[in-house]
Amino acid sequence: MPYPKYRPINKKKLKTISINDRQSLVDLSDFPKPYLPGADFNSFIDSLPPFLAARDLREFTALLGSARKKNKPIIWGLGAHVVKLGLSPLIIDLMQRGWISAIAANGALMIHDFEIALAGKTSEHVAGNLLRGNYGNTEETGLFLNRALKEGLGQNMGAGEAVGYYLIQAKLPNLEQSILFNAYKLNVPVTIHPAIGTDFIHFHPMFVGEITGALAERDFQLLASIVSEISRGGVYLNVGSAVILPEVFLKTVAFCSAQGFTLENFYTAVFDFNRHYRPFENVFKRPVAQGGRGFYFVGHHEIMIPLLAAMILNTQT
Repeated sequence: MPYPKYRPINKKKLKTISINDRQSLVDLSDFPKPYLPGADFNSFIDSLPPFLAARDLREFTALLGSARKKNKPIIWGLGAHVVKLGLSPLIIDLMQRGWISAIAANGALMIHDFEIALAGKTSEHVAGNLLRGNYGNTEETGLFLNRALKEGLGQNMGAGEAVGYYLIQAKLPNLEQSILFNAYKLNVPVTIHPAIGTDFIHFHPMFVGEITGALAERDFQLLASIVSEISRGGVYLNVGSAVILPEVFLKTVAFCSAQGFTLENFYTAVFDFNRHYRPFENVFKRPVAQGGRGFYFVGHHEIMIPLLAAMILNTQT
């Protein structure tokens, strides 16, 4: 024998149990009925199996409904892909119906949203233009947005409010498709959290770092004020931001805690097409360590966000 120290365990001594006595996690009674052609959306929801992500999505949607009933904040953290994938109409509709209390966004969402309002198109071909000197130097976007931010500074606004106000005054051709315009009109706070150097308007001649920094500080304090009321049923969603917004949200939680606010028993959710470290730690896990729950949904925004929106609108309120 090559291994004299070890001997195979004799399987004849194995004790077995009946499947009737064994605890099982899946039961035939849990199996849903298939969706039938022509049935309504609730029938589709009922066709989802009550396991894993499908179960979690149902539970999270119910928690959104509960937050709305309690008049607790429902804060949406939005990355730029929400606009680039044509999802702005869904976000606007949810705002109009009262399902969004506030929006936190990075600088890229502000840019793409503004370009939709201005020209009805956005999203450059980066690889094709980067080394030709044509990427990121769009005159109108850099000029008008930096002007909006400068004017907002003088009126004691944050960046989100400043751009919303500018859009109302400018009367651009596609305003009804703009998240920031509709948020301003509906009095839904929008906070913008840029990282200087990440947005192409930062190297436009009109850019002034002191202005962007001052407005970002105001928006951080405004978001922290909203987060301070999230306990006992409020919700924070991180949709498509892998770094900036998870960090900003975590810092608002830290800032509020340092100010003496008790943050507990609230809910967070991440929607993204991959699992990322910061959304996992800073949204899904750490903030809800003292009560509440985090959810993490992996899937493409162009599928998951319309599904979420449809489920929200079918929630009993």
